[in-house]
Amino acid sequence: MRIDKFLWSVRFYKTRSIATEEIKKNRVSIGGQVVKSSKEVTEGDVITIRKNQIDYKIKVIQVPKSRIGAKLVTLHIKDMTDSEQYALLESRRLAQDYYRQRGEGRPTKKDRREMDGFLDVDDDDEEETEPSDKDWDDFFNDEAEGDE
Repeated sequence: MRIDKFLWSVRFYKTRSIATEEIKKNRVSIGGQVVKSSKEVTEGDVITIRKNQIDYKIKVIQVPKSRIGAKLVTLHIKDMTDSEQYALLESRRLAQDYYRQRGEGRPTKKDRREMDGFLDVDDDDEEETEPSDKDWDDFFNDEAEGDE
């Protein structure tokens, strides 16, 4: 079975075309060798897949005839991914959810004020560059007097 079809059939990728794209981007290798989509998969092959910024390592136990159910995946592949890789994935997930939980939407006014307070923009520099209202009034009054 072709590698792109195999990765789709064991539910590593949602569609076969996504699997093909990832293979073209050199994110899939068999035995340390980068492969093409047409590479045949056999039993005993060790496949390394770069997905979600970690390296998954799976061993082919049995090649399925077609796409299989999620419960049957363990009969066809053995996960050999290091536990460090999963810990890295979990730490990235936690870092991403540090400020806002997924699905909370855009920041509120209070959230924005807290972020501005955290960034602490220096207001003194801005006041010196902006003209005061008195300067504008003087400017327009001087022009009005000059027209008369």
